[in-house]
Amino acid sequence: MKVLVLLGLAALACLASSQCNCKTMKWATCDGTPCSCFLLTGTDNFKQSLNCQKLIPKCFLMQAEMNRARKGEDTRTIGGKPVESAFVDNDGIYDPVCERDGKFKAKQCNNTEECWCVNSAGVRRTDKGDKNTINCTELEKFAPKVGSQTLNMTNIKIYYVDEKPPTFTMKNLSGGIIAVIVVVVLAVVIGLLALVRTHQH
Repeated sequence: MKVLVLLGLAALACLASSQCNCKTMKWATCDGTPCSCFLLTGTDNFKQSLNCQKLIPKCFLMQAEMNRARKGEDTRTIGGKPVESAFVDNDGIYDPVCERDGKFKAKQCNNTEECWCVNSAGVRRTDKGDKNTINCTELEKFAPKVGSQTLNMTNIKIYYVDEKPPTFTMKNLSGGIIAVIVVVVLAVVIGLLALVRTHQH
């Protein structure tokens, strides 16, 4: 009889622990009563607590993904197989610094001396610069406006909106552009010279 009672208690404990999971984040670790979930982030495996009743902020997701990639664990998959290009953007994957509420900090450095400013989606919006000289203002909360009047909306769904355009410069591309222009001009000049020469004969 004692064995049956112990088996019953063990089954209830297993059932209770299986109900403690995060439906919005498959990489979360959950335990305790009441159930609490967290993600391991950063190089020091910081336990970032999560609210699994809401969508997980992108910044936390990127941190968790970088943490898993550092450990050689599965990150994003297609058909069960990891796809490296799945998490690479124009600048490559980076380990973001997040606010406590999951928003991106305006200045990101990826644990290096070179930093850049990001928008609310964590996308680079300025040229990269020295950690000590680059100045990024705080991220602004999105408020839809028409002219100077703020719109009052209910049930609005915004997937990505960036009020300010990126402030990239072409200084890193100027050498390549000049080379292309020189080659095109030389090709045109040589073509014209060849054309003139053939008409003279």
